Amino acid sequence: MEGNQKIRVLHCIETISSGGVERTRLSLSRYLDKEVYEQKIICTQASGTIPKEITMEGVEVIVIGKLKHTFHWSQYRKVIQVIRSFQPHIIHGAVFEGVSMSTVSGFLGRVPIIIAEETSDPINRSHKANLLFKLLTSVADRVIGIAPGVINYLTNIAHINASKIQLINNGVEIPRKVFEEEIMSLKERLGLSNTNIIIGSVGRIRDKVKLFSDIIEAVALLPDHAKLKILIVGQGPDVEFLKDLAAQRGLKNQLIMPGAQMDTPPFYCLMDIFCIVSDNEGFGLVAAEAMFHRLPVIATAVGGLKDIVVDGETGFLVPSHSPKQIAEKLQLLIDQPALRKNMGAKGLARAKKKYSAKIYVEKVHQLYQELLREKGLL
Repeated sequence: MEGNQKIRVLHCIETISSGGVERTRLSLSRYLDKEVYEQKIICTQASGTIPKEITMEGVEVIVIGKLKHTFHWSQYRKVIQVIRSFQPHIIHGAVFEGVSMSTVSGFLGRVPIIIAEETSDPINRSHKANLLFKLLTSVADRVIGIAPGVINYLTNIAHINASKIQLINNGVEIPRKVFEEEIMSLKERLGLSNTNIIIGSVGRIRDKVKLFSDIIEAVALLPDHAKLKILIVGQGPDVEFLKDLAAQRGLKNQLIMPGAQMDTPPFYCLMDIFCIVSDNEGFGLVAAEAMFHRLPVIATAVGGLKDIVVDGETGFLVPSHSPKQIAEKLQLLIDQPALRKNMGAKGLARAKKKYSAKIYVEKVHQLYQELLREKGLL
């Protein structure tokens, strides 16, 4: 960079609401050195508090409207207009729509460095879509995979040039300190006692993907429900379905669904065991969050989860769609408080070493610097 000129980075993603991708963009907004980088974010839609938090970090959020299809040229022209005014050195796209915006508009707008970031493990992506993804990323300088399972997709299914692929594990914010008074107040509000064993999960209530129903089915298989509670934090289209299922299985009084929560640490602090038993996950940020809260994690061996959770050490891995095996692991952890404590401690150590937001941001910073040197821009 000439003189004190900052490195300009334009991020492209789809919706900014409360998901993992937008939370990592918030981390980049917070932790990339503001003396070195100037950032803007283009998205298709924005809602909730994260856009405001990003803006408070001095990063402009530009909403351009939904992409109707991969080659929605009028939307790409909006991105190119931003490129012409902002003149970014780097354009960095995440999620399929964000990758489309960054690669097509970045190429046409002659941005020096183009980065694509695959944030899912797209096991159901069609052959045609895989070919399209390969075509889009052909103009990218690097293609980031946010977990080893995603790297496998990029290498063996999308057949991206291996020299372009780079693993940068997703990261989560280290949770804030939660005071005992908060925990006691929340227990009282939710009708919990100190004798309850609380099996928790967090996420968007879309059961086809997250399979919260398998947690309910697993608990229904356990012999003693008296002290058990199922705490599912989140909102989505299948809330009533899960409540009905719990009632059908005799667990109406065991299921607690407090809705979406922007401040989740107090809820994690209520839990004794964490479950994330999704059908598929690119990474599984909530598993790492649970580990930061010293919780043993029962997870399905899919996507990034099979790398985050060390089976038998920080929790247990089970096949997807397997309530019986979930129930077996739950019973082990219910019966052995010392095992829960030991796995929680090992999970915390692993999360600190591999999955903090600051580690993710530092890896992205190193990649930016490497590519700037390769292009002769540093």
